[in-house]
Amino acid sequence: MFRQEADTGVFPIQTWRDFKQQFRVHFFPANAEADAINALEGTSYHQGDRTVDNYLDNFQALVSDAGYTDPRTLVVKFWRGLRLGIQNQIATMPYGRPADTDPDTWYRAARRIDQAHLANEAFQSVSRSAPPKTVSARPSPLSVARLPPAPPLLVTPKPPLPAPSMGIPMDVDTTRKTRSLPLQGCYQCGDANHLIRDCPHRMDVRQLTAEQWEKLIEDLLALKDAVLIEESCPPEEEEDFA
Repeated sequence: MFRQEADTGVFPIQTWRDFKQQFRVHFFPANAEADAINALEGTSYHQGDRTVDNYLDNFQALVSDAGYTDPRTLVVKFWRGLRLGIQNQIATMPYGRPADTDPDTWYRAARRIDQAHLANEAFQSVSRSAPPKTVSARPSPLSVARLPPAPPLLVTPKPPLPAPSMGIPMDVDTTRKTRSLPLQGCYQCGDANHLIRDCPHRMDVRQLTAEQWEKLIEDLLALKDAVLIEESCPPEEEEDFA
């Protein structure tokens, strides 16, 4: 154009209409309308993994190139290209469902549902990436320091065993156990024909020495023990023989 202007001295684009015509000739494909119609009749224009905004920009460019203006046709083409989840949500809305002859309402509903899905996915990704909080089982030093000391263990002494009801036999002195004493006779002079009370050789106890006192006491105690043992043993019964 600039070369043509340099050769002729006149710029070839004089009006806005001339500019659009030249722009289409140089930048638009020769069969843009046919290509757009073929795309809308196929599945290459469907949303797929794109967002609704990207899908809607491409869809509006195609319907503009194809020359589609019927509202019902635009709704059918747009609904068919949406992802299955968004299709079902719009088609099964309990109230406020867009009319089949209002493409702009379908565009807004699809945008709103897609944005809700994106926000939910972002929230779930943050929840999955956040590490779980671990609670330490070890107590802190402050909590350990504040614990009161443990009370001492009290050992309750066992009560003594009750004494047996039966009497314990008296322990006789070993010196008197080993000494064999006659059950009859005089303990004063040793004569077996009389007792000490009949002893003609009795002495005055006031004249006894300490050793004689000790011997006399031992003899009397041994005599007492012998009498007690004899009394505690029952007499033997004589058996009758046929």
